[in-house]
Amino acid sequence: MSNENVPQAPALPRLNEPAPAFEAPTTQGVKTLEDYHGKWLVLFSHPADFTPVCTTEFMAFAKRHAEFQALNTELLGLSIDSHYSHVAWIRNIREKFGIEIPFPIIADLKMEVARAYGMIHPGAADTSAVRATFIIDPEGILRAMVYYPMSNGRSIDEFLRLIQALQTSDANGVATPENWQPGDKVIVPPPASADEAEARMSEGYECTDWYFCRKSL
Repeated sequence: MSNENVPQAPALPRLNEPAPAFEAPTTQGVKTLEDYHGKWLVLFSHPADFTPVCTTEFMAFAKRHAEFQALNTELLGLSIDSHYSHVAWIRNIREKFGIEIPFPIIADLKMEVARAYGMIHPGAADTSAVRATFIIDPEGILRAMVYYPMSNGRSIDEFLRLIQALQTSDANGVATPENWQPGDKVIVPPPASADEAEARMSEGYECTDWYFCRKSL
């Protein structure tokens, strides 16, 4: 049977490759991926405006906005709702919860950004975009992506921690262990040859074995 007439799913974005470019209307004017060059970007989608889990997430992102900015990181929300719905929702959050939403929200009515980033999961949502989060570095490279189910909100603490871990790895050529926090010891890359493995134990690191060594920064 020929597959010529079967619609093909768009290619999903991949880690350590350029993030899909976009130009989209937002609550703060038209934004493009290039606008964020030189900064880290957290691009996150939500299923719909005026829904309770999404409201808690947006308020949590708003409360931590200054912490993201201190890490040279901007926030950019998205859903397939209209520009007018977004404006009404952020006004409602200000009125009912006393919280200002300081970052822009993409109105993706044509689902162009959602499709490019693989946010459309028909089996997981009765709305168009699932809860997805993408961390993009200052060169426009996709460094992390996380998907959450409809029923459960995201952890903003984890995104702050992950950005700090990525920045630490980039700056120092190291890896970070489970639940690493700033100030914790980091993992030294394992040796690439037998000779390096032989020398590793005497290089001054805190080593459990030749492949598992840590150090303080």
